[in-house]
Amino acid sequence: MSSSPAPTGRPAGEESHRPGRTDYAGAVYGSLLAASVVAAAGSVGDFPRLHLVVLLLVTGVVFWAAHVYAHLAGERVIGRSVDRREVRRVARREWSIVEAAVLPAVAAAISPLFGLGYTGTAWLALVVAVAQQVSWATLGAIRAGASRRMAAGEGAVNLVLGLVIVATKAALGH
Repeated sequence: MSSSPAPTGRPAGEESHRPGRTDYAGAVYGSLLAASVVAAAGSVGDFPRLHLVVLLLVTGVVFWAAHVYAHLAGERVIGRSVDRREVRRVARREWSIVEAAVLPAVAAAISPLFGLGYTGTAWLALVVAVAQQVSWATLGAIRAGASRRMAAGEGAVNLVLGLVIVATKAALGH
């Protein structure tokens, strides 16, 4: 099992995933992934916004599946049995990676309502991804019992990470 802390402060394997409970680490990771997808997509040229929406959602699902598989493979390596219940538990716990792709995809999909072309669409999706990344990191720290200062620090670190993606996109000229 993973020894990295889960949003509850317990090791991830000890966390009981209840419906409606958010995996903040997965949400932060998925948001950073979505921001990276938007930045990278812009570097290869303009294409219909539908492609960006599909790319965001498919990438989220593929990385979710990779995380589920990696976790389950790790369980087998250390000699723990993996059954359907464990597969479902891990899949639910990691689902926030996919959920984090949804808001940037929705932003891209509704961008015509704001009169945005492809470049504006990409920037809107990127801003949404970074904003949710900072929000999830800060909220996760608060839910884990961090002080206000620590929660602000978590938000600041994630803002810097997001701004690195923004700077990369800007440097690529899209």
